[in-house]
Formats: sequence, C-alpha cells, structure tokens
Amino acid sequence: MKSRTSLLLLILVLAASSSLTAHASGCTNRTIKGAWVQNLQGLIFLPDGTSLVLTGVTKTTYDGFGNLTALDASGVNGNVPAGWRTGSGSYTVNPDCTGTETISFPGQADIHAQFIVAQSGNKLHYVNVDAGISLSGEVERFHAPKSEEGH
Repeated sequence: MKSRTSLLLLILVLAASSSLTAHASGCTNRTIKGAWVQNLQGLIFLPDGTSLVLTGVTKTTYDGFGNLTALDASGVNGNVPAGWRTGSGSYTVNPDCTGTETISFPGQADIHAQFIVAQSGNKLHYVNVDAGISLSGEVERFHAPKSEEGH
C-alpha cells in the first residue's frame, strides 16, 4: 500500500512537471498575439529625492510577429489628461515564456519591461526595468464581449 501511494505521488509530480515544461518550452511571439489590458499604479522617483504617483490604464495589442501598439490614459499625481495617447513598439517572447518589450510614446523616453506569460496564457506578470520607476503588475488578455443578436 505504501509503495502504491509513493508511486501515485511520483506519477502526479511527473505529470504536473511535464505540463509545466510543455508550456515553458512552447512560447513564441504568437503566444501573446491579441489585445491585453492593465491598470497602472506605481511611482516615479526624481533625482531630487521626491516621487510622483503614476496611475492609468492601457490596452496593448501584440501582432504575433514582435510589433505592438499601445493605447493609454495615464498621468502623475492625479493629473490624467483627457483622451487617449497612442504608442508603438516591439516585443520578444522566449521559448521559456519570459519576454521583453519596448514601448515608445511621442515626446517621451521609451518604456522597457520584462514579463512572464502565466501558464494559463491569459495573464502576463511584468516589471518595468527603467531606472527611477517602480511599476509592476499583471496584464490580462482582453476578450471582447460577444454582441447579442436581436438586441
């Protein structure tokens, strides 16, 4: 009985690890193709020792080939300008499901981030890697609501 339990546990561990390995070895730029949304909450640290609070929302669309477009409404210290700003950039997803991206908005320094694709494939966990910015979080795959026929 004890050996059956041990064997069963070993089989469960191997099955779980093989599914993790299968996901981790299968990521490409196409893995995150589509639209993704997130809310932003972070800090910008200024050279004089003060900081600014960053807030906003974004929608980023990945084309599956390493290019992205971004739409956001964000600002600092509660001052979010009305309207949406657009940007573009590039990204790379590695076979182990880690990745990097660079986003450019006109008139601003480029934004650089590193991310990991969650096993579900519907979330990205990211961190901004630019000096003086503390920003991390989750990005969720955007699924547009299906329109109801006849309404």
